[in-house]
Amino acid sequence: MLEERIMSDYKEAMKAKDSLKTSVLNFLRAELINVAIAKNKKILDDGEAITVIRKQIKARQDSIEAFTKGGRQDLADKEVKEMELLKTYLPEELSSEAIKKIVDEIVAGTGAQGIKDMGRVMKEVNAKVAGRADGKLVSDLVKAKLTGG
Repeated sequence: MLEERIMSDYKEAMKAKDSLKTSVLNFLRAELINVAIAKNKKILDDGEAITVIRKQIKARQDSIEAFTKGGRQDLADKEVKEMELLKTYLPEELSSEAIKKIVDEIVAGTGAQGIKDMGRVMKEVNAKVAGRADGKLVSDLVKAKLTGG
C-alpha cells in the first residue's frame, strides 16, 4: 500500500536526517491521516492516497508560480524540490496518445454524440485512467473529441 510506503520512507528519512524529505513526508502523512479520519477509515486505499498527493502537488505548483512572480526564486526552488519528491509516489503517467485511445474507445462505446455527453464520458475515462493522467489534459482531450476538434 502506498500509505505504508510513505510511512516507511518517512522513517528512513528521519534516520538519515534528510530534513527536506522528512518535512514533506511528515506533512503528507498528516494530510493522509486527516482524509482517512474524514472518511471514517483507518487507512486510505491507493486511489485515495494518490488524490491527496495530487492535491499536494497542485498546491506546490501554485506556490511556485506565486513565489516566481514575487521574485522569491529561493522559495520557488524549495517548492520544486518538494513537488519532485511527491511525484515519486504517483503511478507512471499515461502519454497523451494512450489517453486519446481510451477517450476514443469510451466515446465509441457510449455512443456519445456531443458536448452534452461530456460528463458521462469524463466519468468513464477518469475511472479507466485512475490517477495516471492530469485531469485538465483528460478534460481537454474529451472536449476536443466531442466537439470534433
